[in-house]
Amino acid sequence: MIQVANAPCSWGALEFELEGKSLGYQQELDEMAETGYAGTELGDWGFMPSTPAELNKVLSNRHLELLGAFVPVAMARSEAHETGIEMALKTAGLMYDAGFTEAFIVLADENGSVEERTRNAGRITPSMGLSEEQWRTFASGAEQVARAVKERYGMRTVFHHHCGGYVETPQEVARLMELSDPETLGLCLDMGHYAFGGGDPVEVLEKYYSRIWHVHFKDFDPRVGQDARENAYDYFKSVETGIFCELGKGNVDFQAIVNLLNSKGYDGWIVVEQDVLPGMGSPKKCANNNRNYIKSLGL
Repeated sequence: MIQVANAPCSWGALEFELEGKSLGYQQELDEMAETGYAGTELGDWGFMPSTPAELNKVLSNRHLELLGAFVPVAMARSEAHETGIEMALKTAGLMYDAGFTEAFIVLADENGSVEERTRNAGRITPSMGLSEEQWRTFASGAEQVARAVKERYGMRTVFHHHCGGYVETPQEVARLMELSDPETLGLCLDMGHYAFGGGDPVEVLEKYYSRIWHVHFKDFDPRVGQDARENAYDYFKSVETGIFCELGKGNVDFQAIVNLLNSKGYDGWIVVEQDVLPGMGSPKKCANNNRNYIKSLGL
């Protein structure tokens, strides 16, 4: 059975240091439950309680499951791997001790930290990518994190491709999948980021279905994408301009995606993400509209 969750980024809680202040976790969780979602991700470390008992309490009081936690690591730099493993284990331990033993570590690059990639999000060329040595360092680091989490807590790790990082384009996603062990590292398929990066989410869902252990429902507005190309927006400007729009208002074919998930017998969660930054609009209204849209798809 497919269940539907949302994430803190839909209430403006992102890992980036941006202007404005996101809503607190209490309001976010209240509104998430009120708009019909059954689960959440953790958000950046410190956004929600970081003690297991309190974390379990604030979620169970609202009948919400915890599905995973986003952990960014600069994988292309070998010197960052040890710290990344420590952070992943710290995060996994919190979720595990809070009783959410099936949650994922949602591993990602340290997105937004490389100026060229951030400036050219959605317009990446091969010359902006990793060398062969860097690719092997990147994949090895991701596997090390995944193995450490699995060995200590029995929990799985998925990699989240993301604009503004080194795994953005379809070719880069394919390269990481090629270089990593399919039993060790899964893929978190984010529909909006894949479309922003120049790919077809339906096509990649079919191609890598066995590697896709976690799914993010995010839409992509091609009109904002065109503006971003014409005006050379960086990643943050694109997000602030609404490149990740309400579900059903962009070009991601969610009906085809739901049909494919159902045909494959997908028995997991989909997590809605719409980056509603402070000042962009009402997160609760967007969350409600997104939940109603998903209901129209039969979920």
